[in-house]
Amino acid sequence: MGDQASSGVEALKTLAIETATPASSVALGEGAELCAMSVNVDSKGHVGFLVPAIDFCFSRVGWSPADLDLVAVDLGPGPFTGLRAGLSVAQALAAAVGVPIVTVSSLDVLALRAATGHRTIWPVVDVRRGQVATAPYRPVPGGVVQDAPGEVVTPEELAGLINAIGEEALVIGDHHALPDGVFQGLHRVKLGRPRYPAADVILEIAQMRAKRDLFASPEEVRPVYMREPDARINWKDIREEGLWPGDSE
Repeated sequence: MGDQASSGVEALKTLAIETATPASSVALGEGAELCAMSVNVDSKGHVGFLVPAIDFCFSRVGWSPADLDLVAVDLGPGPFTGLRAGLSVAQALAAAVGVPIVTVSSLDVLALRAATGHRTIWPVVDVRRGQVATAPYRPVPGGVVQDAPGEVVTPEELAGLINAIGEEALVIGDHHALPDGVFQGLHRVKLGRPRYPAADVILEIAQMRAKRDLFASPEEVRPVYMREPDARINWKDIREEGLWPGDSE
């Protein structure tokens, strides 16, 4: 995964939605250009943030939902409430305007922004109950490659995985959720950024996947929890503000 030059490909007007962590964000882009973005850090504020933030970005750029060519959304891993909020908005909007969806992984989004050229990258997403989701990534020219499937582990198990590989490691993402001293004695481990995945990186990944026709229809898309959810959403909290199917003017 990384930057891939491609000629003759139309620049797609894309809405990206990120709600896999406490940092919700939405972004509008055209091709490789970021046109507008809004971010909010609130572990319980995904639902109330999304629609006003999308409206704000459309207003800044002067687009309407009908101008979109593509919707991109993070499917997780991450906590249940945030993932369902982002996915439901993405599905409703894509279905309403008749465009496909491109899906991304929160681990991919984090790894792509890691600042290292040689360390094994271990993105961490807090999935609650004392567990994190992670996977190892290898930096390559222009991007990263995932070396093993993602899994949910305890902090101690994460330290064991890193120690077993025996390579210099960069732990990114929400490593603040890990207990102090969990990497004690592992002198080849470094902590770094980004802390949270962001919608502007989703835009970048979406353009690369669109060039490979890696689309999904809205009804096909499912979140990736990697463990059982803790809560259920009251979908009455999602307000209809002109973006959803069946709304009236």
